[in-house]
Amino acid sequence: MKKSDALSLTSGNVWKTLLSYSLPLFGSALVQQLYSLVDLLVVGNFAAEGALAVDAIGNATVIINVLLSFALGANAGCAVIVAKYAGAKNNKKLRETVNTALISFSVLCAVIMTLGFALGNLSLRALSVHGAYFGDCLDYLYIYVGSLPFIFLYNLGCGICSALGDSKTPFLFLVISSALNIALDFLFVCAFHLDVAGAAWATLISQAISCVLTAVVLAKKMKAVKSDEKPLAFNKSILKELTVASVPVILQQSFVSIGNFFVNKRINTLDTTGDAITGFTTAFKLVYIANSSVISLTNGLSNFASQNKAAEQYSRIKQGFVCVLVYSLAISVFFTVFMVSLPEQLTSVFIQKDKLTEAAMAHSVQFLTIVGAFLPLVCVKIVADGAVRGCGGNLGFAISTFTDLIMRVVLVYVLIDAGWGFSGVCWAWVIGWAVGTAIALGFWFGTRFLRGVKYFEKKPRCNTN
Repeated sequence: MKKSDALSLTSGNVWKTLLSYSLPLFGSALVQQLYSLVDLLVVGNFAAEGALAVDAIGNATVIINVLLSFALGANAGCAVIVAKYAGAKNNKKLRETVNTALISFSVLCAVIMTLGFALGNLSLRALSVHGAYFGDCLDYLYIYVGSLPFIFLYNLGCGICSALGDSKTPFLFLVISSALNIALDFLFVCAFHLDVAGAAWATLISQAISCVLTAVVLAKKMKAVKSDEKPLAFNKSILKELTVASVPVILQQSFVSIGNFFVNKRINTLDTTGDAITGFTTAFKLVYIANSSVISLTNGLSNFASQNKAAEQYSRIKQGFVCVLVYSLAISVFFTVFMVSLPEQLTSVFIQKDKLTEAAMAHSVQFLTIVGAFLPLVCVKIVADGAVRGCGGNLGFAISTFTDLIMRVVLVYVLIDAGWGFSGVCWAWVIGWAVGTAIALGFWFGTRFLRGVKYFEKKPRCNTN
């Protein structure tokens, strides 16, 4: 394998290395969010019924995110294992990891697609989706399910490239497909008046193109990974490793999405006008973008920690934690300032005021000002989770995430029933984040092989404990 990739995260200045490595990952997260973000923006402003169209996309996205959790888990789990063997310079195992991941996750994708088509209608009815936009919601869901093979392969390719040290190529391809997505959104929604379905078709076509481009690059990279022994096409022991690394992320993402399912269901019952879900959908998307930006950096931290653990560069892991925490807090504070100071303006970007009721605007503003103020808090949790996962602490990662999620879902119901109304939704988020952050930090500081390792040793040392 070329020297430029596998060893890039285990040597050099940590701050500079992580900055150059993480920036494309950060950019990719922002650009990837443009897919659904532009869908909301275009249909909210140009569809015949802007607010109803936003409601349709918002509710369909709750189901879609459950399905996407498997693709995101495949990305993260495969990346950690690839980074592990790249750091250990074991090219045979590295290639077997890629081969096994492509086969196993393709089978998983087929299963997920089958379930998506079979249970889509039932899922939306269970979500208490209102009849006014049920048809649009179902169309959006089914078209998105059809794009899952492209999404799975793209995420796998991105995870592998990033684990090998190349975070720029996937970002470049994502920018290209995102630009196409924007153009197709305007074409299908504004020119052809396909509204919600048009936004879904634009996303599918764009995902397909980014997938093809990534697959071509991945094939070239694998040819450059030379091995003295012929790698197996499928390795059962590596499948076990992939499962152990992927399942916590899949569970985290799917549980978060399932939790949001119940939250949306409760919000849908707050009123029959759809104002509450419209305000929540718009505000939640902005909060999700902010947190996804931080998650992109911590995915880089996970790969960084995995490579340096394999290379026994333990002090670099601690330095990397501090580095990514500083970068991430800067991003979170930036989003907090905008959400707290300009909530109405941010909401109006997605839905024109003449298509938005005062009640829907009030709900969006309330969520942005309360939840947005605590973004730096959850930022600490996300960074600690990423570091722990990269160090092999999947249990700690799962516990902090599930505790946060379960508390949020339970508190939404408890606080609303206690008379808090929509504000109960907002404060459930904050309380869940606070508890999850405390648990995540506990697992980070309790990482066994890092005990006694200083954060800023001039020379990395090995800890044999």
